[in-house]
Amino acid sequence: MESAKTTNYKGKSPEELAEMIKAIARNIRDSSTQVRETVKTLRESGGLQELTEAVNMAAIAARDTAKDINDTARKLQESGVLDETRAAVEETASSAKDTARRVKDEATKTAEGMKKTTEDLKSYESKPDEKPAGTT
Repeated sequence: MESAKTTNYKGKSPEELAEMIKAIARNIRDSSTQVRETVKTLRESGGLQELTEAVNMAAIAARDTAKDINDTARKLQESGVLDETRAAVEETASSAKDTARRVKDEATKTAEGMKKTTEDLKSYESKPDEKPAGTT
């Protein structure tokens, strides 16, 4: 009499699960072998040493650059250049606002004057026999 197979883990039988686990184990062994061979090749070729030295040099360069930038910023701040620059920018912005306001005011006055002149001209055109005030 054959025993009934039980199922679990998404409908897989115990035998199927055992085969899946064996396949995973084979993959792990194969991957481990590949990693081991790659590391050995890198070590023997000097690739790891070269990579380590390159990362070291990049880290030192980044540190030195950050220090230089920090020193320069401190010197600029201590010398007052940054404050002077900020003040000059603020003065320029203020002057630009004043200029824009004046130009707008003058443009408004000019538009009002042109409107009055246009009205006067239209009025004069409708009464050609009359002379404008102040003419002989």
